[in-house]
Amino acid sequence: MRQDPVSVVVEFLRAVPGLPAQYVTGDHVGHQAGEPMIYVEHSGGFRMVRDRLDRADITIDVYHEDRKHAVDLAYLCREALLEELPGRVVGGAEVLDVEEISSPRYDPDVTSREHAYSGEVAIFFVGA
Repeated sequence: MRQDPVSVVVEFLRAVPGLPAQYVTGDHVGHQAGEPMIYVEHSGGFRMVRDRLDRADITIDVYHEDRKHAVDLAYLCREALLEELPGRVVGGAEVLDVEEISSPRYDPDVTSREHAYSGEVAIFFVGA
């Protein structure tokens, strides 16, 4: 399978009601400290079943100048990924299940000191 799991998650999160689509990205290009951002990163994973099923570990980092907004966005992402993404076809992948690796935790940026919350999920998917 050749689906980019970051693209799948970015496309999904950009369509979640209540999440500003312009905040969701798969890279830091153009990001300025103080600007809100929901950063989706592929942090690991492996092939579960040859030619059939992949597991992608995805980290979601939410940056915001206001701590309350950061945590609210982080938990909205968590809820959508765990409760709404399983069973959907997004970006050429059918997501079979999503499991939480770690819930959002406060992890302020060491350089900019922006408020940041970081969580991680495992996404199990097959080609659609």
